[in-house]
Amino acid sequence: MIDNTLIFPVIVHLFTAIVLLFFWRKTVAQRIISIAGSLIAMLLAVRLFTMVWNDGIRTMQAAGWDAPFGITFVADVFSSMMVLLTAFSGVAVSTYSATGVARGRMLYGYFPIFHLLLMGLNGAFLTGDIFNLYVWFEVIIIASFVFMTLGGRKAQIEGAVKYMAMNILASTFFLTGIAILYGITGTLNMADLSLKIGALENRKLVDITAIFFIIGFGIKSAVFPLYFWLPSSYHTPPSAVAAVFGGLLTKVGIYALFRMFTLIFIPDDFLTTLLVVLAIFTIITGTFGAVIKNNIRRVFSYLIVCHIGFMVGGLGMYSEIALTGALLYLFHDIMVKTNIFLIAGLIRKLRGTMNMDKLGGLYKEYPLLSLVIALVLFSLVGVPPLSGFWPKIYLFEAGFIDAQYALLAAIIVGSFATLYVIAKLWAKVFWKDQPELPDGESLRDEFKPLNRFRKSLLVAPIVFLAAITLYIGLAAENITAVAQHIAHEMKDVSPYIEAVLGPNVSP
Repeated sequence: MIDNTLIFPVIVHLFTAIVLLFFWRKTVAQRIISIAGSLIAMLLAVRLFTMVWNDGIRTMQAAGWDAPFGITFVADVFSSMMVLLTAFSGVAVSTYSATGVARGRMLYGYFPIFHLLLMGLNGAFLTGDIFNLYVWFEVIIIASFVFMTLGGRKAQIEGAVKYMAMNILASTFFLTGIAILYGITGTLNMADLSLKIGALENRKLVDITAIFFIIGFGIKSAVFPLYFWLPSSYHTPPSAVAAVFGGLLTKVGIYALFRMFTLIFIPDDFLTTLLVVLAIFTIITGTFGAVIKNNIRRVFSYLIVCHIGFMVGGLGMYSEIALTGALLYLFHDIMVKTNIFLIAGLIRKLRGTMNMDKLGGLYKEYPLLSLVIALVLFSLVGVPPLSGFWPKIYLFEAGFIDAQYALLAAIIVGSFATLYVIAKLWAKVFWKDQPELPDGESLRDEFKPLNRFRKSLLVAPIVFLAAITLYIGLAAENITAVAQHIAHEMKDVSPYIEAVLGPNVSP
């Protein structure tokens, strides 16, 4: 079904960024405009997902050029769900940033860059053209690099250099893969590529081309062995920025992997084995990193790496059950990872540090807030019946069916390591008393001096995302139905191809 309104979630962020430029020195107006723009984008995302869920896949042909010759935008259940989750994260981070980001950073264009980043993410999710996907990735990289360097502290610059270097490398592999694809098929439209790649007899050439995309998207997703840039970068920017990075930027790489390796490169034995092996090593390396760190943000950064392995493993098994589990984990992870970095920022506001050895007593001082945070942390661990539990049921079932015992062992190790790390964090930061500090050293509290309204701007986004996480867990049958629908469409791509190319075209 042709629907030109599907591009609205992209346009609203572009329009918001442009409007913000006219209020460059007026930070109060910037905060209001940003929150308003994010709320409008969320309403549009809800509308888009509802229409796609009820009426089927919607497409848009830019400038009226029919596929595969023009630039196509496609909203299926998968892409519209990613746009919806991005909108939820955008509202939370925009609201948190109103108080959680220093005014000096706002004067350097924090909010316009934020909305340009969200625009790039939505564009990447909705595009049906592989070169256009590359363009949206470049928009994301440029915006995120500026985002990471705002403030100009030494640690930020160091982290940004590593981040930018690895993303340039990823883009090089991505663009090379696109060039090879165009050379052997003569098309860039994803639906058309699905047909033409499937008809190629030289499968070794197809596998070699697929490796370029595994490397490119693997770097962006922090897959082993090219994950090291993430823990070195994500602890340096403000927590609101880290929340966007941790919740969304790695997940756009996972989205691209899922899209490419279910629509264009249907995994054969070689590719499934490669993805499973990468998943195992990603889980293990992320696990070891998280266990040995003592800084909250560094711990969370390594947990991102660990849990990326769960999703890649589900893709590697490539059964409908495994894909359902990986998708459920993806949905859960976007919400939880965004929230835990906001929580880390709140803890820094409360105590002035994220070193767990110097923290303590938060439960005694803030019991209700601590219980909300506990809900998020328990969801991250996967305590039943919370959101992190249900994906593992499907991944375990798929692993036993496919006899992927090494991957199952890695998931078990990663799960218990997550439990250990979060238990340690809870005991040190919330449960034990505040430790005595050496003479002359004190912790600053930036939270208590704030008025009630500004405090609510820090706490409300955490509660909002926690409520969504709770819904994902307690209403698991609804989210599972969405994941199963997407997994079925991944295994049977004919509806996607027919929506883009027309009903007379079949795989």
